[in-house]
Amino acid sequence: MLGCSEIPTDNRVCLIGNDAASGAQMISLTIEYALRALAHLASLPPDAGMNSESIARVTGVPKGYLSKIMRDLVLARLVNSQRGPNGGFTISRAPGEISVLEVVNAVDPIKRITKCPLDRPDHANLCPLHRRLDDAIALIEARFAETTVAELLDAPGESSSGASPFLPAPCAEKNGSCGDCPGPGRAGPDGPTAKQS
Repeated sequence: MLGCSEIPTDNRVCLIGNDAASGAQMISLTIEYALRALAHLASLPPDAGMNSESIARVTGVPKGYLSKIMRDLVLARLVNSQRGPNGGFTISRAPGEISVLEVVNAVDPIKRITKCPLDRPDHANLCPLHRRLDDAIALIEARFAETTVAELLDAPGESSSGASPFLPAPCAEKNGSCGDCPGPGRAGPDGPTAKQS
């Protein structure tokens, strides 16, 4: 997991992970795992599928937890699921058409402030502090809505490489020679597989 200090700061906001120095976490682990899985599926060739066990291994997401997340992504129609020996998960739309906010809302929606937590009788509506905090949450939602899964695949200052900075390196050689992950012109033991119609 990348911390804020490990992500280049050229006009980017740390959206995921813990910053070891400050302990800050902007989104839940569920959202981070969903973004890892979806970014990985987006990095595969079109119509290539991958089973949940392979996704879990490549992304570092616990298999049991990933199953729940993938179910939520399927229900939100962000991911397609196909059963069978050649089945697996595929991204449902082009990565540039799926916003980070859609992913967030599918697995762990951001909670807005709807009443003043100070519980003061003179604060029937939000007090000035909580109004400003809710406005900040609205800005975060807007930024998530503007950011696409395709953008998660691009490293700052580079063209699309097919690898996400939010994913662990697939293998030491980063070319698939470990046998557990897809690399250029190669598939690991469990994926990717061609989607069967």
